[in-house]
Amino acid sequence: MLLGIHYIICVVFPVVLMSRVFVYGTLKKGQPNFMMLDAANGRAEFLARARTVDRYPLVIATKYNIPFLLNVPGKGQRVHGEIYSVDQQMMHFLDRFEGCPEMYQRTTVQLEVQDGDGEGENTLKPGSLVETFVYSTTTYQPEWLQKPTYENYDSKGDHGLEFVSGEGRSPE
Repeated sequence: MLLGIHYIICVVFPVVLMSRVFVYGTLKKGQPNFMMLDAANGRAEFLARARTVDRYPLVIATKYNIPFLLNVPGKGQRVHGEIYSVDQQMMHFLDRFEGCPEMYQRTTVQLEVQDGDGEGENTLKPGSLVETFVYSTTTYQPEWLQKPTYENYDSKGDHGLEFVSGEGRSPE
């Protein structure tokens, strides 16, 4: 009898696998691609603002002024961004959007939580450490390591390198 009830509950209320993703560039609130975190692409719930535990070079590169988190721990700055809980549909969308695995690779990163809005099981306490997915890159031009690094990306920042959006562009 209990097995039958479990089956009914699983069919009526299917398990939704959620993953945590750290965004540091154009997908943050107020940035040019934030609208990409739209319900039509899957589920994304803001959990907290955070910064990387390790330093990383966050650079702006290519003729499109794209923010890249170079997967070179120990160089650069502690990068600020936002943590989202996303479902598998949104994760697949983000993989396609980020050109994973060609342009960016989905890796994990340790973060220090700054503040958050989560409740219940999604609560992240300020000062706590969490591991999430992040889209960083190991495929970059060597000269990118000589570029200025940023701790907090803003498309309209005083760096003067406003993001250039466009469909179907290559990172060249």
